[in-house]
Amino acid sequence: MIDTISSDPSTDFCSDPDYSPDYSKLLADAADRGARYLASLPERRVWPERRAVDSLREASASPLPEAGTSAQTVLAELDAIAAPATVATAGPRYFGFVTGGALPAAVAAGMLSNAWDQNAFSRVSSPAGAALEQIALGWATDLLGLPSGCAAALTTGATIANFTALAAARHALLDREGWDVDARGLFGAPELNVVVGAEVHPSVRKGLGMLGLGRERTIELETDDQGCIRADRLPRIDGPTIVCAQAGNVNSGGSDPFSALRAWCDRTGAWLHVDGAFGLWAAASSSKRALVAGVETADSWATDGHKWLNVPYDSGIAFVRDGDALRAAMSISAAYLPDPEGPDRDGRDPFQTSPECSRRARGIELWAALRNLGRSGVEDLVDRCCRHALRFASGLRAAGFDVLNDVVLNQVVVVFGDAARTEDVIARIQAEGICWCGVTHWKGRTAMRISVSNWATSDADVEASLDSMLRCAYATECER
Repeated sequence: MIDTISSDPSTDFCSDPDYSPDYSKLLADAADRGARYLASLPERRVWPERRAVDSLREASASPLPEAGTSAQTVLAELDAIAAPATVATAGPRYFGFVTGGALPAAVAAGMLSNAWDQNAFSRVSSPAGAALEQIALGWATDLLGLPSGCAAALTTGATIANFTALAAARHALLDREGWDVDARGLFGAPELNVVVGAEVHPSVRKGLGMLGLGRERTIELETDDQGCIRADRLPRIDGPTIVCAQAGNVNSGGSDPFSALRAWCDRTGAWLHVDGAFGLWAAASSSKRALVAGVETADSWATDGHKWLNVPYDSGIAFVRDGDALRAAMSISAAYLPDPEGPDRDGRDPFQTSPECSRRARGIELWAALRNLGRSGVEDLVDRCCRHALRFASGLRAAGFDVLNDVVLNQVVVVFGDAARTEDVIARIQAEGICWCGVTHWKGRTAMRISVSNWATSDADVEASLDSMLRCAYATECER
C-alpha cells in the first residue's frame, strides 16, 4: 500500500506556473524519510526481500500519468515503493563490490549541494563548486602522498578516472613522437605499447578500449599467487609504452611492486599508471603505507572516493603528474567558455581536466568527507577496516575453511569446499540477509569475497556476519 499525501494536482507547479512550492515542508519531509531509512540500517536486511523487488517492478510498470502529481505525493510514493527494494549498501554489513557507505557529513553536504543545484564545470558556473573541488583535490593529493604539483580531476568513478589518466598518457607519449593525437586521432599514429598485469581490473581494459588502444591488444605481465606483478619476470620493452599497475588487487588486496616498476619504466621512458580504486588509500595509513611503497613515483593514478573514503556515489579521482598532458587531453574551447589564457588563468576550471562539462558538484561531498575525518580519521577508517578483515579471516580459518589470500588489506577470499558448495553457502548468506558477500572466481576456484570498506562497520557487525557465514556453511554440510 502506497502511503500517499493527498494533494490536488491543480495546485502543483506541473499545472500552475504561479505555484510557489513550500520547500521547507518538502525538504523536511525528504530529510525525515531519509533519516528514518538510515536509522533502520543496523537492523535492516542487507538484501531486500523478493516481494519488495516484485512490488517495485509492478508499481513502476504503470504508464506515465496524463496529469501531473504533486511533489509531496511523488516523494511519498518513491519512499513507499523503492525504499523497501534498496540494497543496504550504506549499512554496516554490506561487504560486496568494495562499496563504501556514506559518511553522515557527506550525506548532509550532498543534500545541501543538491538544493544549490550547481553545475560545477567552471568557476563561472559555480565559484563555490570549483573552489571546494580544488581544495578537496589538494587535500587528497597530500593525504595520499602524491606529488604536490600534479593535476587532478573528479569523475564518476575509477573507470572514468582510469580513462582520464590514460588519455593524458596517450597524449604525452605520442606528443614525444611528434604526433598530436587529440587533433589527428590514431589513424597513422606511431604505435603505442600497453603493458598490464595478468590480473588487471576490467575497468582499465574498458578505458583502453574507449581510447582506441584496444582491450585485448596488451602485453600481459606474469603475476604471483596474490595477483601482483612479478618484478623478476619483467620483459624487455621498446618504443612508447604505457604500463598499468595496480594498488589493491580486487580479490587479494595485494599491490604491485611500484619501485621496481618505476625503475623498469625509466629505462625506456615508459609511462607508469596506477589503478588504485580502493588500494591507493593504504597510503593514508602509517601502518599500511609500506604495502604501496613507491606508488608516489608513478606518472598517474586513479582512485574512488565512494569506496574507502565513504563519499556518496558517484566519486572518482584521476591524478596526473604532468598537468599539461592532462589539460591537453581534456580541455575544450568555445566563444562562450571561460578562457584558460585569460586574466584569471591561474584559477582552475574543472572542465579543463575532466571528460565532462556539465556535471554535478561532487567535489562538495569530497570536501565535506575530508574536512569531517581529517588526516587521523581517514587513517583510522583504513586501519579499522583492515582489522575487521583480519577478524573475518581468522574466524573462517578457525572453523576449518580455506582463506585463499594473504589478508594484508581489507579483502578476504574464502572457499567452503568445492564450487557447488561454496555457491550454495553464498546463496544462503545472501538470502538470510544479515550480511551480503558476493561470489568471485580466483586462481581457478569459486570463492566468496568479503570487502570491508564501510565507516559504520563495528566489531559487533563483524561477529554477527561471521556467525551468519558459519551458520550457513554448517547448514550445507549437514544436508550433504
